[in-house]
Amino acid sequence: MEHSAPTLSGTAAPDSPADSETRSWPAWAAPAALGAILLLAAVLYSWSLGSLGWANTYYSAAAKSMGKNWTNFLFGAYDPAGVVTVDKPPASLWPQVISSKIFGMHGWALLLPQVVEGVAAVFVLHRTVRRWAGEGAALLAALILTLTPITVAINRDNNPDTLLVLFLVTAAYTLTRALQAQGRSATWWLCASGFLIGCGFLTKMLAAWMVVPAFAAAWLVGAAGPWAARLWRLLAAGAALLVSSMWWVAMVALWPGDHPYVGGSTDGSAWDLVVGYNGLGRVFGQDSTGGGNMMGAGATFGGGAGAGRLFGEQVAGQISWLLPGCAVALAVAVACAVLRRRGRLSDDTVLASSGWVLWGTWLVVCGAVFSTQEGIFHPYYTTQLAPAIAAILGGLLTALTRLHRAGNPWVAPIAATVVAVTTVWAVVIIRRDPDWHGWLTWPVLPAGIAAVVLLVLSRSRARLLVTAGVTTVVSMLIAPGAWAVTVSGSTTTGSNPIAGPATAGFGGAGMRSGTFGGASGNGAQQGGGGTGSSGLPSGMPTDMQGFPGGTGSGQPGGGMPSGMPTDMEGFPGGTGSGRPGGGMASEMPSGGQEMPTNPTGGSGSGRQEVPSFGGGAGGMGGNVPSGASTLTSDQRKILAYAVAHAPRARIKLAVEGGAMSSAAFILNSDETVAGMGGFGNTDDAPSVAQLTKWTKSGELRYILGSDTSNTSGGTGMSVPGMSKDSPVTQRSDWIKKNCTKVPASAYGGSSGKSSQQNSGGAMGFGVGGTVLYDCAAK
Repeated sequence: MEHSAPTLSGTAAPDSPADSETRSWPAWAAPAALGAILLLAAVLYSWSLGSLGWANTYYSAAAKSMGKNWTNFLFGAYDPAGVVTVDKPPASLWPQVISSKIFGMHGWALLLPQVVEGVAAVFVLHRTVRRWAGEGAALLAALILTLTPITVAINRDNNPDTLLVLFLVTAAYTLTRALQAQGRSATWWLCASGFLIGCGFLTKMLAAWMVVPAFAAAWLVGAAGPWAARLWRLLAAGAALLVSSMWWVAMVALWPGDHPYVGGSTDGSAWDLVVGYNGLGRVFGQDSTGGGNMMGAGATFGGGAGAGRLFGEQVAGQISWLLPGCAVALAVAVACAVLRRRGRLSDDTVLASSGWVLWGTWLVVCGAVFSTQEGIFHPYYTTQLAPAIAAILGGLLTALTRLHRAGNPWVAPIAATVVAVTTVWAVVIIRRDPDWHGWLTWPVLPAGIAAVVLLVLSRSRARLLVTAGVTTVVSMLIAPGAWAVTVSGSTTTGSNPIAGPATAGFGGAGMRSGTFGGASGNGAQQGGGGTGSSGLPSGMPTDMQGFPGGTGSGQPGGGMPSGMPTDMEGFPGGTGSGRPGGGMASEMPSGGQEMPTNPTGGSGSGRQEVPSFGGGAGGMGGNVPSGASTLTSDQRKILAYAVAHAPRARIKLAVEGGAMSSAAFILNSDETVAGMGGFGNTDDAPSVAQLTKWTKSGELRYILGSDTSNTSGGTGMSVPGMSKDSPVTQRSDWIKKNCTKVPASAYGGSSGKSSQQNSGGAMGFGVGGTVLYDCAAK
């Protein structure tokens, strides 16, 4: 028989004391308010959905390939041939595959599940906070999550983070139910929480486990019963977490037949992906795991690692608008807990401590990891902070309301402090780029001042309290709400979706939304400045061959732009040593749809047919193309030629260069195409042994790769960022030794070097041109 013990939590279900703050509302008011918020979320996330194209072409191509057979579906294969998987577990792509089977293979069909998942997360967060802090807090939390700029951006894209947030918020709901239950019911709810976090692991691996300390702490602090019972239930939930997390990893390891190489790993195993590229590599940088990417650390996408990253130019406008208010809220929670223990506050005046521990630890742990991680970091990762921010501020509303009704005189000063720090921080963010909606300063500042004045006056004039509360919420949400709305007004998406001005680039210098080299993407918002006469962002070299205005000489002195690696073979000043396991960074941000082709960097407007690249939701940080969404005329001719001349080959065409080069072939044809090298062309898939086997058996004849006449020391092509024993260099050497070039005239294509370069090379950046190779067994 179980005995209850006093806890710090208290249990507040609907229609209990936690809901007393809204009992005076009409019966229809709360459902109507929630319905309006959910409608707002649906509109923001789905507005002009059909204009967003393929979004992140890497995941869109994978969704199409996964629909080919069950093996591709289970493993998350990137290409129809099943050569390599995406560099994440497949769970986030499964709903997209199912949607494409129902509605057809369209960009909007892949994004529709993201919209549904985003709206569902708002609803589940409302239900979770409602059980802890009441209806008013729940509605405020739902509204904050809905209007978080980076959340709107990521919910309009097909990256994994949208489903991850839904799983984690649902896990928080089941944990809250467990804290309010007794006996076996509590055990089942807690195990369900662990299971759902495991589902999050199948979406984005260890990113989901960052909330585990928060869940464990909240359970231990708030659960009823003796400590022994709490611990064994926690262990049971841990077992559920491990099973739901690791079944896919075990399946990959124990699969009896051939299966795709696990993209992003160094040995083709899922476990290596867990602890390497998607694990320690994210925290400590790729060098620590033996993997690698061209940029080394991922700080170039979202500012340098450090305590100020979340408040820096690249990330602040995405997530940090309300972080100062959260700091005050957590301080209030600690103060209330201390006063309650001293008997100066009653139990029914203080919110359950378990809720504060859950959301506060969630925010602090995830925020600390994002701030300090030295591996790849994108601003959109911070959408994982949004539910915690929303819940904490919702809890603050209930806490202050209860304190006010208890007659505490310091409620108004606390609320005024929250408004003041939030307003000042909002103005700071807005003024960082006054050319991009700088007018927001004028509604934000007066609204904040008005809210502070009304809060102060409400101490002696109670009738002003409601007006002060409404003004407070409006003043705090004007700026993030405006940024959120501008995301929905954008018709571009990509692999690095962000809101606001596109300053989250390689150091944030001069990059503008949806552009690369100053070229406008489809529907991209245009920002002022940032480009020189060559069309490249200011500060970038203007005399590099293959770029607008390039002369082929490279930067003076053979140098690279500040912050770029200088010892990589194939780059100006490179020593040939490369980086261990080098290659392109996964999830490279995408850029504009067209690239200027004026060879002199003049002001001419002429453009050449080149692959169109997905832009960014409100602007792509860095604006480096993530993959073409359409095929050029030459590429269509190449594919048709390969199909016609190798009718019995299982793989009609293998495309070197990673996802940047192969995505368009997968999306724009139904032929079995092999994407070589995974996302960034660094994976050992296919290996040289596989290529030899395929060509000898007749499974593969044609490869689309780079011009191997660009050699380094006569041993093969010079591949930027790669050591001579890297998989991509080995494949290039194999192609040179075993394959012959197909002249462009054979398939009716362009033969000029400039044309080949602009069609995309092995690295997707026009390195060495695009050449068709016939690898029929000699």
